[in-house]
Amino acid sequence: MSKNHDGAVYSKASKAARFLLFVFMTFIALLTLYPILYVVLGAFKENGELLAGGTNIFPKKWILDNFINAWQQADFATYTLNSIYLALGVMLLSLLSSSMAGYVFSRKKFRGKELLYGLFVAFMFINVGSITLRPLFELAIKLKMNTSLASVIFISAGGGQATYIFLVRGYMNTIPKELDEAAKIDGCTFFQTFYKIILPVLKPILATIALLSFRGGWNEYILPLVFTMTNAAKRPLTVGVTMLKNAGDGAAAWNIMFAGATISIVPILLIYIFTSKYFIAGLTAGAVKG
Repeated sequence: MSKNHDGAVYSKASKAARFLLFVFMTFIALLTLYPILYVVLGAFKENGELLAGGTNIFPKKWILDNFINAWQQADFATYTLNSIYLALGVMLLSLLSSSMAGYVFSRKKFRGKELLYGLFVAFMFINVGSITLRPLFELAIKLKMNTSLASVIFISAGGGQATYIFLVRGYMNTIPKELDEAAKIDGCTFFQTFYKIILPVLKPILATIALLSFRGGWNEYILPLVFTMTNAAKRPLTVGVTMLKNAGDGAAAWNIMFAGATISIVPILLIYIFTSKYFIAGLTAGAVKG
């Protein structure tokens, strides 16, 4: 077979592979976006159309009043503030704890470090979910924190620690240890080296963790639902929006709930749109070394 013929065969195979990859990625994108599009477009439908089902994703008649009704029937201003408080609290706690733990696991030598880190990594693949909900709630009752979002913040911040520590440690392993040695020569302690030298260098990976933890706090549902059962004023958007389902006369008002859900996802979508490049850069950098 000639060289030119080999090149032509390779070129055709490469084009076929790229086409198959494009088709596959398009399918994954549609699979990911369909639930969001269904909710957003459903927010413009009449409730009867949603209850009737059907395969038509676009509304037969576009109803803008659904958003007005959703805003008026739910205390969206209070729910939004609660969601911001919850998401920011989870984000700040996650950043503080994971950055320090990742730094210690990367730079400090102590007995049992690899075993402890191995346990953290193992828990990345374990989701205990509702199994721990009852004991956590009972503990919150004993601490008289069962009607506060503070408990939800502490519990939610601990949920993603294994992943965040893994990312920080991986990023720390790409930073030359000469920086630590130079700081030590200048008289910095272990902790001073962290917040004066290392912390500014960790900005890319910390931006990624900030986005992940903020999203986790914003989307949290089960914990806020349980902890705010007796205190409606503390409900975040995820819990408040579900209450809109009972806004109809007899039948579930899915159109009102979809409108409320659409309003609630707008802030997090905007955050991702404007910060996606930092998210991808930090996530890729943190996964270089484990």
